[in-house]
Amino acid sequence: MLSPRLADAVDALPLTPGLRVLEIGCGPGAAAREVARRVGPDGFVLGIDRSSRAVSAARRAALADGLRPDRLDFECGAIEDFVLGDRIPFDVAFALRVGALDGRHPELYDAAVQAVARALRPGGELFVDGGDPLRRIGLPTDH
Repeated sequence: MLSPRLADAVDALPLTPGLRVLEIGCGPGAAAREVARRVGPDGFVLGIDRSSRAVSAARRAALADGLRPDRLDFECGAIEDFVLGDRIPFDVAFALRVGALDGRHPELYDAAVQAVARALRPGGELFVDGGDPLRRIGLPTDH
């Protein structure tokens, strides 16, 4: 069961079956689990969080919900340090209450947005809280 705030945010995302979604600051993974359900068996969600405890809790909850790592996975790390590596780029990224993207840590903003831009396919979108309920962040095209 999602909190009303998380439910509103997930409802606002442009989700369709088969999408690849990156959640930044996933915490215990409640929103990531719901997004994984909505993108279905052909989609994939990666949740990242700075807290190893949160990532461990998210992994346990996903397994308890029957969501395999090929559909929903989690990684410990900061968005400004995120590297896509050999993964397939994501279609959508979202962040709720993430200081590097919501203005609480402006010194991290540029690095965070650049890292997200590199992780998204061309035309991919980043959404953060602070809109109604989300706002779309313009991404640099020279990443």
